Amino acid sequence: MAKKRAREADGAVEAPDKMVEDSDSSDDDDFDMVNVDFEWFNFDSEIDFHGTKSLLRQLLDVDAALFDVSGLADLILSQPTIGSTVKVDGKETDAYAFLTALNLHEHREKKPIADLTRYIAEKAGANEALAGIPNLLSSGNHVGLVLSERLINMPSEIAPPMYGMLIDEIEAAVEDKEPYEFSHYLIISKTYHEIESTLDVAERRRKKGKQDQTLFYFHPEDEVLQKYAAAYGNYDFTKIDEAIADSKRAFQEMGVMPRGFMILIEASKFADAAKAISEYLSPPS
Repeated sequence: MAKKRAREADGAVEAPDKMVEDSDSSDDDDFDMVNVDFEWFNFDSEIDFHGTKSLLRQLLDVDAALFDVSGLADLILSQPTIGSTVKVDGKETDAYAFLTALNLHEHREKKPIADLTRYIAEKAGANEALAGIPNLLSSGNHVGLVLSERLINMPSEIAPPMYGMLIDEIEAAVEDKEPYEFSHYLIISKTYHEIESTLDVAERRRKKGKQDQTLFYFHPEDEVLQKYAAAYGNYDFTKIDEAIADSKRAFQEMGVMPRGFMILIEASKFADAAKAISEYLSPPS
């Protein structure tokens, strides 16, 4: 069994730990069927540092350079029974996805969290829809910072088990008098919109005209989570000028421009939000 809290040795029910992803095609000449076993594991400080750090860099995008990402990864690994990694080739390999929650108040004196909290407050303060977040972060309330990222080609169906296990783990931690009794959860994520490539932009504008900036979600579950939010909204990355969309356009005439995204959810609504994710994204039985 892959995913099990250390404190569950007394025989408590274990969360689901494996999912099989099937890919098939009606045209066997073009595609082969692929079976992939996704396994859930606790964080392991001896194995997961580099994988967690890499995914954090992806989550924070160009602004990752503003933070001690190594220190943030170490902090995540220091609480191995809160959150999950997802892997495909056994425990000893790097994670393809992770989800965790950090207590911003409990770790407020630690530089990685102090820097990140200051950054979040600055970005939230610049968006009227997020204007209440800075006061919340300075109020002394215990806010759970939810960090989640996965490789770009990972199926979104891995999200429901991760959120379900996180809720179970936090409930168990609270029972054990650990500092995870949150007033709110603050999810840090990303969205993106398509922009015209700077290559031959004038010529294409003559042909197509200006394109609408439709909002897309890197994590489909964010669209569900925001329905339960006290506040949510986008923010621009500080180092946005270094986000060169042409390098990410994947053979399209449109480039991809990412933005940061925050979702604030009251703790009393978080379990319902996670249940809604499961209803929205769980694979058919």
